[in-house]
Formats: sequence, structure tokens, C-alpha cells
Amino acid sequence: MSWERDPLWAKARLFFGRAFNTPRDDPTFGLWCSLGLELLARAALASVSPALLAQPDPAQRNLLHVVHRESEIPFPKSISASLVFDLCSKIFPAFSEEDRKVASALLNRRNEELHSGAAAFDQYNPSHWLVGFYHACQSLSTVLGETLAELFGEDEARFAEQLLAENRNNLKNTVLSAIAAHKRVFTTKEPDEQEAAGAQAEELARELSAKRHHRVVCPACGCTATLQGTPFGKEHVTHEEDGAIVVRQAVSPTDFSCSACGLKLTTYAAVETAGLGEHYTRTTTCSPEDYYGLINPDDLDSYLASQAGDFLEYDNE
Repeated sequence: MSWERDPLWAKARLFFGRAFNTPRDDPTFGLWCSLGLELLARAALASVSPALLAQPDPAQRNLLHVVHRESEIPFPKSISASLVFDLCSKIFPAFSEEDRKVASALLNRRNEELHSGAAAFDQYNPSHWLVGFYHACQSLSTVLGETLAELFGEDEARFAEQLLAENRNNLKNTVLSAIAAHKRVFTTKEPDEQEAAGAQAEELARELSAKRHHRVVCPACGCTATLQGTPFGKEHVTHEEDGAIVVRQAVSPTDFSCSACGLKLTTYAAVETAGLGEHYTRTTTCSPEDYYGLINPDDLDSYLASQAGDFLEYDNE
């Protein structure tokens, strides 16, 4: 059983080839697409380490298979497809939350198709998922240093890129229209109302920044607004001279909100279109006790007192 990057990539290409040789209105088109997408995601994880694909077990027998050591099981088990997509969204910034949702929806249809009597893809027209599917494949291909042309072939890649471009244009029009509409409403307010709204927004942003929100300038009204997002990559931990521990974590923005004019954007693609898509760093300062789960010696007596009930209960068993 091969869990290496190249065989998984080659098999994904094979399954996509079968999909694209099938009429779009044939239910097996969606089935082949879903199977190919899972293999593509597995190839992406394997490009980091094939060990990510091993299903944990107490004796680490699946992991032994991955590292080519002796294993007692003839058929090692890999992690589930849903966990594959979850890991991709955590490890690779290019694979967005929207990509994960599209992949998961196709996975659910595939499971229904294979494990029930329902004709799952008969009821799931490609017009509902094809653009998102192409985007997820493009994201994973980027992770692997490949292109859609190398994955799909020239003709299908050209069609996919055309759909993606049209979708980006539609999204751009939608986002810019929303920004213009909120700006228009905000500017019709009296100057004192605008000033008051801006001051309230500044105060709210200050409060939210202490709750891991990121402060930015609203593209509609110019007031202070906030972003939230999805952490990715490794934490960078530094130990300061005063004993504090500073943890820095890169974040991909996915949610924007402005309390002054009411503008909200709820996907990374929309946030990026609004000019707010740059990744930012979330910084957290904490004590060694909090970071490592230690007990401060000065607090030992109160800690033991708080745990006394548990110790007594244990002794009475």
C-alpha cells in the first residue's frame, strides 16, 4: 500500500481523467470527482509527510508501515477522508475553509452514493459544486507545486480557469457593490452621527482586540473594524527576559465586521477582494505557568486545598 506523494498524485490524475471522460449529467461524474479530490488531498498531506496519513493506533502499527518498518498488520489503515480535508485546511493556507466545505459536501454525497440505496449525485447537479470543486483542486495543486493543466489536462484546465475567473469577477462585483452601498448609507448620516458611530466602533474594536480580533480600517466608512481568521502554520514561541512567554501565530482572515456602517464579509475570498486578505500575526503573552500548565509555588497551598476533595474521594475508593 503506497501513501507516498507521487503515486497518490498519479492516481488522482487517473480518476480525474475518468471523470472528465464522463458526461457532466452522468451521476458517476461527481463520484469520480469526489474520489479524485480525496486522493489529491492525500497527496498534499503526503508531500509534508506520509506519516500524516497513518491512522493512530496504540501499537503504532500503521505508522510503522509508513516508515517502512516491520508491521504485524497486512492491511494498514489510513485516516478518514474527512480528517484529510480538515488537516489540509489547518496546514495549508491555500486550502481555504470554503475549499474544505466543498470537499466535505462532495465526500458526504460520495458516502451516500456508496453506502445507501440513494442516487446521491442524481440529486446534486454539478452547477451547484463544480466551481468550488475546481477551486479546491487548484488550491491543492498549488500546495503540490503543480498546475491544473498538469492535473486535468490542457482542455479541462482551460475550462476550469475560465469558470474560476468568471466566479472571481462575480464575487468582485458583489463585494464592491456591498462596500459602495454601505459607504453611501454612512455618508448620508449627519456628521455628528458619523463621529459617534466611529467612536463607538473604535471602542468596540479595542475591546475585541483583547479577544483575538485584528483591527483594520473599514473599506466602506473608514472607521475602525475587526477581522477574525483561521490560524495556520507553527506557533513561534519566545521567552522574554521578564519570564513572560510570547506566542505568535499566523492567521488567515476569513471574517470582517464593521459596527459603524454594518458591513460584513464572511469568506476569505470576499475579505481578500475587499483588500483585507493579507495574513496577520496573532500575538499572545502568557506566564510559564499558563503556557506549560505548571503550578506557581506561591499558589501551591491554595491549589492543594482546591484539590483536597478530589484526593479524599480517591482515597475512599
